[in-house]
Amino acid sequence: MKKINLFLIAFVLLVGGNAMAQSKSKTPTKVFNAKDYTLFGEKFKVTKILTKDQMLDKYKNLKKGDTITVQFQSTIKSVCKKKGCWMKMELVGDDNSFVKFKDYGFFVPLNADNSKAIVNGKAFVDVVSVEELKHYAKDGGKSEAEIAKITKPEVTYSFLADGVYIKK
Repeated sequence: MKKINLFLIAFVLLVGGNAMAQSKSKTPTKVFNAKDYTLFGEKFKVTKILTKDQMLDKYKNLKKGDTITVQFQSTIKSVCKKKGCWMKMELVGDDNSFVKFKDYGFFVPLNADNSKAIVNGKAFVDVVSVEELKHYAKDGGKSEAEIAKITKPEVTYSFLADGVYIKK
């Protein structure tokens, strides 16, 4: 009787474990393939990538002075047209993340607008002065009329990236 019970337990474990392994293998997993991307800055291991929705939620929970280390993926809305020394990444709605590069140590291509990118680094909330906003607007190719409309500081969702993967 003990042998039959042991046999039944072993059989159930074997069949159950096999069924679980099959159900797991049917779940599609999105795998990052570095061959599909060009790296700028420091190489980093892609781990938990946040979506633009998840990133906006993280930003909304930050106060000035808070910093979190994250990775997120989104579309590049615009790039500095002088050097590629900053970019704006799309969040939800009209919100953007203003991305600068650690120690001014690397730049992204000037024509990277509308490309998919994964950034790795530190996210924080910042207040940007009128002078700095005008500087960024000029670098971004805005007209004098558009630049003149900048009259008050702006709370921004900022990001200091140490590495960026841009989809080829």
